Amino acid sequence: MLAKGTFKVADFKRANLALPASVTTALPVGVSTMEKTYAGDIVGRSTTIFTAAFDPATGVGSYVAMESFEGRIGGQSGTFNFLHSASTKGSDRSNEFFAIAEGSGTGDFKGIRGSGGISVDAEAHRIWFDYEIG
Repeated sequence: MLAKGTFKVADFKRANLALPASVTTALPVGVSTMEKTYAGDIVGRSTTIFTAAFDPATGVGSYVAMESFEGRIGGQSGTFNFLHSASTKGSDRSNEFFAIAEGSGTGDFKGIRGSGGISVDAEAHRIWFDYEIG
């Protein structure tokens, strides 16, 4: 099944996390937490752990995120985790990866598996899930 929606970042906070050893690279690494709200075929909220190696001055970097979603998709409700990553050179996205964490579903999402994607443009942040349950 395919579900599409939009999302807004409701909160984005840099986490105070001490890395076990200091390794200096050309891109600074940081960890943040996020909260998002969803609309469209996908209605609900998520909490996210977001790790990035990113230079805000140039817009170059990569991220890895793990999200915990709670809400409704296509008349079904529950929770599940999904993960995604991508790289950017400023205004593009490349090396994208998106997967629903198998075994993470509760409620109507028990047994959920699949993939999806994210796109960001001037109009909206868009998300889609291509999933199966059972």
